[in-house]
Amino acid sequence: MGTIKTKGIVIAENNMGDFDKMLTLLTPNGKIGCSARGARRPKSQLMAGTQFLCFGEYMLFKGSSTYTLNSCDTIEVFYSIRTDLDKLKYASHITKIVQDVTYENQNTYKILQLYLNTLYIISETDMDLEFVLSIFKLRLLCLLGFTPKVEQCVACNEENIQYFSIKDNGFKCNNCAKQDTGAIQISESTKKAIQYIVMAPAKKLFSFQISEENKKQLAMVSKLYMDVKLEKEYKM
Repeated sequence: MGTIKTKGIVIAENNMGDFDKMLTLLTPNGKIGCSARGARRPKSQLMAGTQFLCFGEYMLFKGSSTYTLNSCDTIEVFYSIRTDLDKLKYASHITKIVQDVTYENQNTYKILQLYLNTLYIISETDMDLEFVLSIFKLRLLCLLGFTPKVEQCVACNEENIQYFSIKDNGFKCNNCAKQDTGAIQISESTKKAIQYIVMAPAKKLFSFQISEENKKQLAMVSKLYMDVKLEKEYKM
């Protein structure tokens, strides 16, 4: 038991009683469920920091089996997402995915970083939201241990690669793809985009553009790859 201080973002909130809330925070060290007593009172100092998608610094009291929120200082509330239904739809979708792949007492620093960077792009730019989602999905899968092999054929190490294999986690050459009925033929630009998403520094992840046709290819690859690897179909 004792008090802990952590940065985190509210990924779920549920009303409890007349004025309280139950929150789920994503922190660098996993998810934390905590109660926020009186957070729904009109003059509560906890009101702003206990809203969905609020990122802040939280002071929590750890009891024998539960956490209670004592205080919080907001850092970012992603206001532009709250006032745009399309942006909120995509932010909620990636939040659902993040909820599914994170747990208590888990090193989630890089997942939290990716999540916050993606929310910032959604909130503060006019970037194509489906394109943002595709990038997020592929990069998240890399963080979860499903990094595809992107520089050579995953089967024979041939460098002339034109297909993406969902089953075998990476690119394949023309010959090896013939033995893989699920391999997806992609353009050179889509191939380079996937390579960039896998290898780019975190802060530069969203710093590229491709054509509309290549965005569709990337969206197909990212969706199928995530659905298969996480064994769940994610629909908007």
